[in-house]
Amino acid sequence: MFSLYVSQPKSAFATGSQRWTNLDLDPVPSHLRKWGLWSFVAYWISDAFNAATWEFASSILAIGLTWKDSLGIVATGFTIVSFVIAANGAIGAIYHAPFPVLARASWGFWGSYVAIISRVILAIFWFAIQTMNGANTIRVMLGAIWPSFLTLHNSIPESEGIATNTMISFVLFWLFQLPFLWMHPNNLRFLFLAKSIIVPIAWIAILIWAFKSTSGGGGTLFSQSTASVHGSAYAWGWLSSLTSVIGNYATLSVNMPDFARYSRISWKWQIIYIPALPLVFTFISFIGIAASSAGEAKYGTLQWDPMALIAQWDSRACRFFAAFSFALAALGVNISANSLSAANDLTALFPRFVNIRRGQLLCAVLSWALVPWKILASAGNFLNFMSAYAVFLGPIAAILVSDFWVVHRGKYDSLALYDPTSRYRYAHGLNWRAITAFLVGVAPSLPGFINSINAQIYVGVGVHPYQFGWLLGFVGTFGVYVGLSLGWRAEETFMDRAVLPDEVYGRGGQEVELELEGVPVEREVEVRGGGEKGKWVDRFL
Repeated sequence: MFSLYVSQPKSAFATGSQRWTNLDLDPVPSHLRKWGLWSFVAYWISDAFNAATWEFASSILAIGLTWKDSLGIVATGFTIVSFVIAANGAIGAIYHAPFPVLARASWGFWGSYVAIISRVILAIFWFAIQTMNGANTIRVMLGAIWPSFLTLHNSIPESEGIATNTMISFVLFWLFQLPFLWMHPNNLRFLFLAKSIIVPIAWIAILIWAFKSTSGGGGTLFSQSTASVHGSAYAWGWLSSLTSVIGNYATLSVNMPDFARYSRISWKWQIIYIPALPLVFTFISFIGIAASSAGEAKYGTLQWDPMALIAQWDSRACRFFAAFSFALAALGVNISANSLSAANDLTALFPRFVNIRRGQLLCAVLSWALVPWKILASAGNFLNFMSAYAVFLGPIAAILVSDFWVVHRGKYDSLALYDPTSRYRYAHGLNWRAITAFLVGVAPSLPGFINSINAQIYVGVGVHPYQFGWLLGFVGTFGVYVGLSLGWRAEETFMDRAVLPDEVYGRGGQEVELELEGVPVEREVEVRGGGEKGKWVDRFL
């Protein structure tokens, strides 16, 4: 029977603090940690192969830089952000709690809402935009099967910014996502594994087509050897492009604990992201350059939008399968970067009513309210605002990293993270050090942020800090937060040793209710060198 309230089994973490947790916010118990090394490898290969990575070079070349510059910028950007992703992912792998809970240690219980609300707004917005991108892939797929679908009579007013065939495609892709939003994160491993196999094969095939169709020359973009801008214009262009690349994955710099909490392997494996991410993302960006350049040589028009390029192919089968790979790519990234983070945030905001499953479905429903087709069609300033909004995530990531690794040196009290009256209460649930550091990190970028929304507002040299806003915000916030936290210590938050979740579960001597999202599950013994073995697929992934 449906209940407005979510179930809350007996738990040491929920005792006296049901306002701040439910089953999905509690630390993941050891027998429910299913993500192994290959799960994380598949996750990142899956996440890297998406249309945004393909199109990275488009804005970089548009300001006068070269294709070589674009690859260097992508490699540099992901080298930087990979350290942050690995650092925050390790926290999740150690404490097995999601970002909204971990943020309480540095922000305070009520202060954490600043970070949570900032992230949930961004996540729901980009879920809606990514669903619209997925709708475009469905339109190409259906057009490949039934060419008449592309010329279907439009009965929707032009002012709405969407045609009938695209609306049908939006509904289909939205429905296509629902079963995967219903899945528990442990089962999403299989989606990411499938995507990490299917999509790379399809895109490498597109890369082969690109060079074969141009007799190995690669097209006109590769003939550009020098940038058309020089001096300070080149330097600021390089920095602003770097910020744009990092900003595209700024969400994942704070999202990683939401997945790493399900890890059954050592947190040290999170370090693998540092060499891997720059290589994978740079390679995919190269595919986008090569395919777009080949399209220009073959069809006479430079199309950075992969769906516009694929729609020009003669083979209907090729159009269908290529578009399908992009549909699968959009699905995977919408879950990894958007819906699951929104679900964790909504669960933290309303733990009595929302769990991860309900949160993901609520994110999907709210995406309709944003009418993303109108945003993409006409609201350029709003789209610029949300793209620039990522500048706020650099300071948020910096506070989480600096508090755990520098200020508290990896020592958190996992039980206190669920009790608002314990060591992380600060003053009225608010850590003034985090708020101050956040404002200091964001403030220098605000003039440029305003200018990016409305170019008619002149800010002069004030635009420059915004051009490397994520880096400036991260470094500035990191330094200020560490200085304030060590200069004015909140003594009650410092400990001689960490209190890990397994210690709390063991101390209570209680059985954790074996139920996920209201569905009973079979207990499986964790594979840790000996003992009873689980399923072979769990041992592999």
